Amino acid sequence: MGRFNPKINFIAVGILSIVLCLGGAVPALGTESGVRVTYRLKWLFNMSTLGDLYADRNQMFAKRGLRVTVKAGGPERDAIKELELGYAQFGVASADQVIRARAKGASVVVLAQLFQINPLQWIYRADKIKLERLADLKGKTLGITYGGNDETIMRTLLAKGNISESEVKLFSVRYDYTPFYRHKADIWPVYRNTQAVFIGEKLRQAGERVAFFNPAHFGVKFVANSEVTSERMLKEHPQTVRKFMDGLLSGWREALEPSHAQKALECLRQFDKDTARNILEAQLRITRDLIKPGPDTKIGTIDVAGWEMTEQIMLDQKQIQKPIGIKKALRPLPGLLKE
Repeated sequence: MGRFNPKINFIAVGILSIVLCLGGAVPALGTESGVRVTYRLKWLFNMSTLGDLYADRNQMFAKRGLRVTVKAGGPERDAIKELELGYAQFGVASADQVIRARAKGASVVVLAQLFQINPLQWIYRADKIKLERLADLKGKTLGITYGGNDETIMRTLLAKGNISESEVKLFSVRYDYTPFYRHKADIWPVYRNTQAVFIGEKLRQAGERVAFFNPAHFGVKFVANSEVTSERMLKEHPQTVRKFMDGLLSGWREALEPSHAQKALECLRQFDKDTARNILEAQLRITRDLIKPGPDTKIGTIDVAGWEMTEQIMLDQKQIQKPIGIKKALRPLPGLLKE
């Protein structure tokens, strides 16, 4: 028999650990104080995470026997990777992230869709230009974030309107809004329920009238954020998944109820102390309309047709190489959606 080599065995154990993690390991969740899970958001704490924070702060997870650690997102965070590595059990991801991950073999599944209307739109000065048809984009300077969702959506809109890139000017967007304020771009990508509110308010104070270019009005639906978990989590811990989603959707429903508006805003102000109260109130009204656009809309409803269009857009833009059949990844839990 060969001699024991502690260095080789240490390396082997390390490799095995990595393999297990990459296989979508789901750690033991039970503790003496209840089931503990981690929830990774896509964004930093702001109005788009209101229901998540509300559910946590108002014990909606705890009442269902869960101890949930809610972690902020950001540019360096990827909820789907954390699901695969076992660092999180639940997360928030945009449809393009889900589709791209599934195309690479990831086992991520979608449990609910928060935004029925994508908050990613373009702001423009309505007293300077009119955007009533796609053809109205011709000759305009269009702000896009290269490599971002807005680039994908805008290129789809141009193709739909038979507008060549030579007929418009594409302006590279960074984190600074100054070029838009200085009229270097005619339209600028914003999240309708967050940045758009304070940018719009600043322009209105300067006597300018603003409007929004919504791709959905021109037949282009690109799904935004959704609740995700792994196939393995759903299979091995179905009751934990159900309890988590029940608590989360209850939080969103209550937070968006007009009668709970002040309580919801006080909750968010614990995390977003710099945004003025009147701006937060406007953001809440818009968020409510994006998530629950009609009185009969059930919060969390998955727009299957929207997902399939998003996949087709990504296929047309060569962001994925072949169809993946995204419908297979849509796994709403029966009985959780309520008006």
